[in-house]
Amino acid sequence: MGNSVAREDFEWVYTDQPHADRRKEILAKYPEIKSLMKPDYNLIWIVSLMVLTQLVAFYLVKDLDWKWLLFWTYAVGSCISHSMTLAIHEISHNSAFGNGKAMWNRCFGMFANLPLGLPYSISFKRYHMDHHRYLGGDGVDVDIPTDFEGWFFCTPLRKLVWIILQPLFYTIRPLCINPKPITRLEIINLVVQFSFDALIYNTLGGKALFYMLVGSILGLGLHPISGHFIAEHYMFLKGHETYSYYGPLNYLTFNVGYHNEHHDFPSVPGKNLPLVRKIAAEYYDPLPKYNSWVKVLYDFVMDDTLSPYSRMKRKLKGDLKLE
Repeated sequence: MGNSVAREDFEWVYTDQPHADRRKEILAKYPEIKSLMKPDYNLIWIVSLMVLTQLVAFYLVKDLDWKWLLFWTYAVGSCISHSMTLAIHEISHNSAFGNGKAMWNRCFGMFANLPLGLPYSISFKRYHMDHHRYLGGDGVDVDIPTDFEGWFFCTPLRKLVWIILQPLFYTIRPLCINPKPITRLEIINLVVQFSFDALIYNTLGGKALFYMLVGSILGLGLHPISGHFIAEHYMFLKGHETYSYYGPLNYLTFNVGYHNEHHDFPSVPGKNLPLVRKIAAEYYDPLPKYNSWVKVLYDFVMDDTLSPYSRMKRKLKGDLKLE
């Protein structure tokens, strides 16, 4: 545990994010990486199988005792739900059908959204593109916590509560930091999702709906996979803005742990990010990295020097191209 007190403000920086410059340098040296910027058609079949698996699970849990329902909701449902949010992350980058079929990707994202229970896919895509273009941008990047989060969640117990409530903060933070007018696709996402929820409730009952909704909330809260929320950009080491994770949970998360590689090359699907690291090893091997998301969560809670304020934040200049 650290001996210093937690930060009382974000780490304000006045330089551009490092990913664009590193991308240019790597591409100049290794132009073959451009060949990795192509759709991952396997994503279509993997996501379809995940949706089917959850549909079968909805049927299997509909008559379970509550104690077993709670067990399977956390042990299985939460893992699949969190994994599906990261499949949606891949789809938001048009990895399923390619950039030339953007609407196919949006529709497929809504299909992947179904077993999560809450409309998520379309809004996530809009805000996530801002996160890539304007990493840490004040008033734009909604991955940055609010001042209230940084101020209040500063003790081990409060930070633990903050991790548990991550789904809540990721829902309300865009409304506080960078509210956007609702779009037609978002309305369609909402109508499709709530129609599906009503169908599950009417055909399979309340326990199936509980498995779906609570599994999504638990999976995005206090869960080993949720370590990626902290690991990606929270400043465990001063001066380092993005961190990669190379542990086994990448197999369940579409390689989202390769996060430096992902921000350097957002057009490369997760399947190919290990190849990016292998080709440009001299750029990635020296960077700080993690091998355990569980340890990231533990260290974040127990280290007095870490809090939601442990993020780099920058003032943006010029015209912004927002989604």
